[in-house]
Amino acid sequence: MYLFNTKKLNSIVLLLILSQFAYTQSKLDSLQHLKEVVVTAKTFNEVIPAQKLTGDDLKALNSFSVADAIRYFSGIQVKDYGGIGGLKTVNIRSLGTHHVGVFYDGIQLGNAQNGQIDLGKFSLDNMEEISLYNGQKSDIFQPAKDFGSSGSVYLRSRTPRFMQGKNFNLKATVKTGSFDLINPSILYEHKINNNISASFNTELINSSGKYKFRYKRVYPGTNQVMYDTTAVRKNGDIFSFRIEGGLYGNIPDGFWKVKLYYYDSNKGIPGAIVNNRWLNSQRQWDRSFFSQGSFQKNISKKYEMQANIKYAYDYMHYLNPDTTLMLIDNTFRQKEIYASLVNKYSIIKNWDISLSTDIQYNTLNSNMAGFVFPKRVSTLIAAATAVELGKVKMQGSILATFIDEKINSGNTARDDSVKAAPNKKEFTPAFFISYKPFRNKNFNIRAFYKKIFRMPTFNDLYYTDIGNIALKPEFTHQYNVGFQYSKSYNKGLVKQWQLQADTYYNEVTDKIVAVPKGSGQYRWMMINLGYVEIRGLEASSSGTFRLPSDILLNLKLAYTYQKAQDFTKRKSEELQKLTYGGQIPYIPWHSGSVITSVTHKSWQLNYSFIYVGERYHSSANIREDYEQPWYTHDMAIIKNFKFNKTNMRIAAEINNLFSQDYEVVLNYPMPKRNYKISLTIEL
Repeated sequence: MYLFNTKKLNSIVLLLILSQFAYTQSKLDSLQHLKEVVVTAKTFNEVIPAQKLTGDDLKALNSFSVADAIRYFSGIQVKDYGGIGGLKTVNIRSLGTHHVGVFYDGIQLGNAQNGQIDLGKFSLDNMEEISLYNGQKSDIFQPAKDFGSSGSVYLRSRTPRFMQGKNFNLKATVKTGSFDLINPSILYEHKINNNISASFNTELINSSGKYKFRYKRVYPGTNQVMYDTTAVRKNGDIFSFRIEGGLYGNIPDGFWKVKLYYYDSNKGIPGAIVNNRWLNSQRQWDRSFFSQGSFQKNISKKYEMQANIKYAYDYMHYLNPDTTLMLIDNTFRQKEIYASLVNKYSIIKNWDISLSTDIQYNTLNSNMAGFVFPKRVSTLIAAATAVELGKVKMQGSILATFIDEKINSGNTARDDSVKAAPNKKEFTPAFFISYKPFRNKNFNIRAFYKKIFRMPTFNDLYYTDIGNIALKPEFTHQYNVGFQYSKSYNKGLVKQWQLQADTYYNEVTDKIVAVPKGSGQYRWMMINLGYVEIRGLEASSSGTFRLPSDILLNLKLAYTYQKAQDFTKRKSEELQKLTYGGQIPYIPWHSGSVITSVTHKSWQLNYSFIYVGERYHSSANIREDYEQPWYTHDMAIIKNFKFNKTNMRIAAEINNLFSQDYEVVLNYPMPKRNYKISLTIEL
C-alpha cells in the first residue's frame, strides 16, 4: 500500500512550481531595463571543499568524455571497458559504483535497472565544471536526493553569457583522428532579452573503434608464454548522436531554467578476449531522453525556496546473436518521474535550517522471459542545519527514506507466484565540521561522518532466476579527517598554490554479491553477504607559476593510497583462506595523476599523466589474479588565433604517448598510441 496519494502529491508540487512561474512571467515586462539580476542569498562556505575541474582545466585534458576527465581526481577509480563507446563507470574511495550519485545541472541522473551511470555518454564539449564531493555536497539548500549518496559527482553544463553588445554566441568544433573518428559539434546561445536566454548543443560521434593492441599471457607460476601477439580490436564501432536544449531566466532575487536532453547510440560491444576468441558480435542500442526544470527564489531575506521536476525515459536493446553461447535479444524500458521542493530559513545571521522533500517514481519493463515489471515509489525527506561559530563551521543532516515496491506479473507464467520486495524505511545521519585556527591564514581542518545506503536495483531484486526480493539495502559508514591550505602572492615566481589531504576509514556492510545457487556454478543469485573495510589517504596540490617571458605554468598533482579489504565470510574454508582480508578487485594500493599546462601568449602546451599501481582482479590476491601497474602520458599543443574577427582554436593531441599496452579491466585491452586533431571556431 502506498504511503500517500502519489498523484495528489505530484499535483501539489507541480501546482506550486507553475504558480511561481506565472508570478515570474507577470513581472518580466517590468524588468526589461535591468542588465543583470543578482541573487543576494546568504551562503555558507564549504565545510568539505570539492575537487573541481573547470574551464581551462578541462580544456587542458586530452579527454574525450566526462569519464576521461574524472580519472584525474584523487580517490577515484574508473572502470573502462575499452574503446570510444565502451562502458565507463566511476567508483569513489572503493565504495562501489552504486554508491556514487551523478548530478547533471543539479538533478540526479538515475538508473533504477542496474544503478550504473555510463559517464561515456556525457561529452566535455559543453561542460563548464566537474566537481567531486566525498560524503555529500556542503550545502543544505539542496534536494533530498543530494543527501542520499556516499559520494557525488556534479556535472554543470555551460550557462549562456554574452559580451557587451552581443546577443548570440556560436561555437563549432570538429575532431578527427585515430579509430576513423569523426566528431563534429555545435553550440549556439541566444539572448532573447535581458532576462531570458537559450542554448542549443548537438554532437555526433562516428568511429570504427578499431585499434591495435598486444595480447600476452603466460602460464600461471611459470614464465612460459601462452599467447603473445598483436591484433586489432573489432566490434568496437559506435555511432551516437546527442542533442541538448536549455532555457534560462532571471527573476527578482532568483532564477529558473529548463533543460531537454536526448542521446541515441548504436554500438558494438567488443567483449573480453578469452580462450583465444578475438571477435564478439554483441550489439547495443541506447536511447535516453530527459526533461528537467528548476526554479529558485528568495521569498524574503530569511526564506528561500527551490523546486525541481524531471521526466526521464531510457530504452536499451541488447543483442547477442551467437547461438554457440546463448541467443539473447532483450529490450528494457525505464521511466522516471521526479519532483522536489526545498525550503531554507535563516534563524539568525549564522544559523540556517532546511527541509527538503523529494518523490520519485520508477518503472521497468522488458521482453525477457519470466521478468516481472517492477514499480517503485521513493520518498525522501531531509532535515539539515548549518551554523558558523567564529572559527568553527558545522553542518548536520538526517535523511528519511521510504521505499514502496509493487510489481505486475509481466512475462511470468500464469501459475507463477510473484511477489514484490518488502517496503523499506531507513533514517541516515551525516555530520560535517571544519575549524580555521588562524584568522589571517587560509588553513582549515575538517572532519565528517556519514551513514547512508543504496537500494538494491531492479536487477538485484527481480532479474529472472537471479534476483532476490529478500535483499536488504547495502550500507556504508564513512569517517574522514583532513586539512586544506592555500596562499596567493602578488609578486614573484609563485602566483598561487593549494594543498589538501584527507585520511579516511569506510565500511560497507550487507554488501550485495552474486553467489552460486545450489551446487552448480551456472546459476547464481544475489545475497547480502559482503563486508568491506577501506582505509585510505588522498592528497592533491595545485599551483600557478609566473615564468620569464610572460609564460604561465599551471600544475595539478593528485595521489591516493587505499587498503580496501574484503572480510566477507564464505562457506568454503578454502575460499575463505584465499579471499579473507584480500584487496578487493581492481583497487590499486597506489595511484596518482599530474596535469600541467604552459601558456605563452596564444600558444598552450598541455601534459597529463595517470598512474594506477598493482592490483588484483579478485579478492583472492594470488599470482594468477595479479594485474600489473599501468600508466599513460598524454600531450597536446594548442594555438589560438583570429581570422577576420573570428576566434579560432586548433589542437593536436597525442594520447598514450609511449604506446603502453595496458588493461583497466581484465581482458579488455586499451588503445596504444593514438592521435586527434580538432578545430574550433567561435563567433
